[in-house]
Formats: sequence, structure tokens, C-alpha cells
Amino acid sequence: MAAGMLAAGLIAGQAQAQEAPRGKRAGDFMIGLGAVGVLPTNGGTLNRGLPLGGSIGASNSASPLLDFTYFFTPNISANLIAATTQHTARVRGTALGDVNAGSLWALPPTLTLQYHPFPNARLSPYVGVGLNVTMYYGFGGAMTPPVNRVRAGTTVGVAANIGVDYEITPNWLANLDVKWIQMEPTISVNRGLSGGVARLNPFVVSAAARYRF
Repeated sequence: MAAGMLAAGLIAGQAQAQEAPRGKRAGDFMIGLGAVGVLPTNGGTLNRGLPLGGSIGASNSASPLLDFTYFFTPNISANLIAATTQHTARVRGTALGDVNAGSLWALPPTLTLQYHPFPNARLSPYVGVGLNVTMYYGFGGAMTPPVNRVRAGTTVGVAANIGVDYEITPNWLANLDVKWIQMEPTISVNRGLSGGVARLNPFVVSAAARYRF
């Protein structure tokens, strides 16, 4: 009977070992594909040039996401996200009422350094901090007269990050990630006749499937 219990224990131990997560290791490289939502918190005013005034805002937007993660150690990784989103701009409470300011595309590559406190766990959270550079392009769309041209300058800002990985298999992981990005472009209206700073400062929320090499 004792021999049978020992054999059963060994079999159970082997099954648990087979099911144990692989965990994160130095040299791991992951590619993720998913979807991202960019949710501006909005703020800032048109306070330069023509006395339009008003608060500047941009719409929420979503797009596909590609990201890359490399582990220097089991606890420390670097992550780069690549996505581009289109937003509708609006200025509320101007001297002319609410004004449509057209649309624009944002390209915000963000590099963060991440700390993973439980690299061997199947459900592995992390925190991070990094740098964002956002470039704006594709200006156009419907504008409220007398607005006929709007441009936004490239921004550089910090990014704060939290997220979690869930190991499905040794090579496949599911990821949920939230970033807050400092994004405050200088706005030029009608070739500089009016302008200001848009404090977009969005939350960037993503879900992705990651493949680990």
C-alpha cells in the first residue's frame, strides 16, 4: 500500500512539474500582436494670437498594435510599442462657440523599462517607466470656419506603465497593458494666427497575444 501511495505521489509530482510555467528568462524575446485604445484626458487652451480661447480636446481612438519585448534578466525587460491612431480634434468654449478642428493621425512609439517581480509565475505582473515620442501627420477633415488649417508639433514625454502577462503555453502568452503618456503638443491654427498647447496626456490600454522565442 505504501508503495502504491509513493507511486501515486511520484505520478502527481511529474504531472505538476509538466504543468509548471516556464517563466521569464534572460534573453527571451517576445513579439505581440493585438489592439490598443488611446484615451486622451484632454486639457489646454488656445491662448495665443487671435482671441478664440477655448479648451482643446481629441477623440478616443483604437487601432492594431505591434509590440516587442526583450528580457535582460528574468526581472528586467525593455518594451517597444508601435501603433498609429486617428483622432478628431475639437475646441470647446471659444469666442465662436464649439469649433471642429479637423482630424490628425498620431504615431507614438513608446519605449519602457519594465520590472517583473514574479518572473516564474504563470500570472506575472509588471511595472515600468519610459520615454515617448509622438509625431502627428495626416491633418485634414471638416473644420469650422474661420479655422482652415491646424497643425500639432512633435512631442517628447515620459510614460508610466503597468501590466500583466499570462503564460498559456511555454511560447504563447496573453498580455494586458496600461500606459499613461505625457503628450502635450503645441497647436498652430491658421498658420500661427492662433495657437496654444493641447494637454492630451492619454491612457493607452492594450490587449495582445505574445509569442516568445
